Amino acid sequence: MHDIIQLLPDAIANQIAAGEVVQRPASVVKELMENSIDAGATAIQLIIKDAGKASIQVIDNGLGMSETDARMCFERHATSKIRKAEDLFSIKTMGFRGEAMASISSVAQVELKTKRAEDELGTLIKIDASVLKTQENIACPQGTSISVRNLFYNIPARRNFLKSNPVEIRHILDEFQRIALAHPSIKFSLVQNDQETYSLPPEKLGKRIVDLFGKGYREQLAACEEDTTYVSIKGYVGKPEHAKKTRGEQYFFVNDRFIKNSYLNHAVMSAYERLLPEGAFPFYVLFLSIDPSYIDINVHPTKTEIKFDDERSIYAIVQAAVRKTLSIHNLIPSLDFESDVNFNAPTRSFVPQGNTQNTYKPKPIQDAWKKLYEGLQNNIDAFESQAPLSQETLFASTGNPEDEPKTIQSKANQWNYEINKPNGFQVIQVLQKYLAISMADGLLVIDQKRAYQRILYDQFIENLSKKNGAAQQLLFPKIIHINPADQILLNEIHTDMIDLGFRLEIDAEKNLSIQGIPAGLGEEDGQVLLEGILEQLKHEASDLTAHRHEKIAKAMANRSAARFQQRKLNPEEMNSLIGQLFASSNPNYSPNGEEISQLLPEMSLKNLFS
Repeated sequence: MHDIIQLLPDAIANQIAAGEVVQRPASVVKELMENSIDAGATAIQLIIKDAGKASIQVIDNGLGMSETDARMCFERHATSKIRKAEDLFSIKTMGFRGEAMASISSVAQVELKTKRAEDELGTLIKIDASVLKTQENIACPQGTSISVRNLFYNIPARRNFLKSNPVEIRHILDEFQRIALAHPSIKFSLVQNDQETYSLPPEKLGKRIVDLFGKGYREQLAACEEDTTYVSIKGYVGKPEHAKKTRGEQYFFVNDRFIKNSYLNHAVMSAYERLLPEGAFPFYVLFLSIDPSYIDINVHPTKTEIKFDDERSIYAIVQAAVRKTLSIHNLIPSLDFESDVNFNAPTRSFVPQGNTQNTYKPKPIQDAWKKLYEGLQNNIDAFESQAPLSQETLFASTGNPEDEPKTIQSKANQWNYEINKPNGFQVIQVLQKYLAISMADGLLVIDQKRAYQRILYDQFIENLSKKNGAAQQLLFPKIIHINPADQILLNEIHTDMIDLGFRLEIDAEKNLSIQGIPAGLGEEDGQVLLEGILEQLKHEASDLTAHRHEKIAKAMANRSAARFQQRKLNPEEMNSLIGQLFASSNPNYSPNGEEISQLLPEMSLKNLFS
């Protein structure tokens, strides 16, 4: 039998490595810009064409390379960052694996121009799919310019997996923003399709945040700083009132390297406990400085995951630093300085035995029932004087014949009211959040916010499909500044926004003017609504071209229905809501897949009093 194990050619081995290192154009941007930072550059320019699919170019004024180094940098595991295994635990550079340039050059056409300060001439190297095409001396400025063209041109299957241009651009912007945040002392610029998107001069971190994300962030930043013998923390956290409904603007940097760590994110969120509404996420940019020997960054090829030798202590220090910042800026009432702070095992504070001042005492169940029935008699009186319901808003079911009387009894309020509506059901609002309908076999409870989400979703889907959304002209147009990431997304969905009823104009300074909003939204704040939609959509992981209308309609419905979460409805509004809900495409579930109603069987109600 013949031997079957063979050594793979370098070109194939590089393509395999590229599968881990180069996942999309944004991966190339990250690797090239980090190389420029390691080269000591003080100015870095990123030039993108066709969302990086056609061309990615990074130009820096760093140290440059010799002719030999320029050729060697394209070999696998060729690096200037480490020399021995022990160096892995003292890494202070962005790169160290020696795989990026070899991987990139195996799946694209690469042109490298580089020159050191002491050299009269620089070096030009051209490589196509790991094959050297050209190497010669040329005249060029100090530093390095790397151009990557036709990414994945030799692997069509990989290229087909790339998303639409707006999606790939957003990933590139994410990488650019992370690197620009990590190094505010470096000048950065971004040019895409011959238009300058960012021009960031060297500045302090706070100014860099404002330049990247918009002027509105100036008001929400609170400086966070903590020094210990183990780790130092610096950065900014956002004020609770500016928290958003989606993740995406939470940044952790360890020794100036962006990382993803759900454990540390939980530490920050726990510091905001009871300060944020449900489902809201604060903005933060936090830098951790720690001895490299205490961490391991050789965990994943993308180097965004690291391990700490004492992660629980890091958790407690981060949590304490954020809580201290929130307290200093009067964002929380006070801190319990008598609680036991254990950096080795973060725990919740507790009330010692014998201290009855703040001891929780459950309210008698009778109080809860009194609150439940508050205002119920008034609702019934209003219903009794109400005119008969119209045929369009009344419903019957096989379980509830139209001529069957319905009885609601309440011992707490000592009243007995007979509902005998031959054409429909009576509706009662509870806690300004729910609608209750007495049925033959129990009580049907409807979440009014979710019901509005379903109704509005169907309405917006129809407007998008028919392109006939009516606009409500604003008396005073709203002017807002829109950052480049949002601008890209808005360009993609601009036609859909017009179909929904938005009237938008953008001036040369990238200021967005909201001239009108979809009719029927009442006094809805156009800025809050539009920013909320963009915020929800721009962090979508999947391609917006697939089911884009559904995603836009869902975002619109979620934002618009928020005002109905706790609102008193009059009888006409309640009946109209029920009518529209049961006439919708799916009365049982909201666009988010949540149940809209629950039927409480008669037996369940009886068990409450057994």
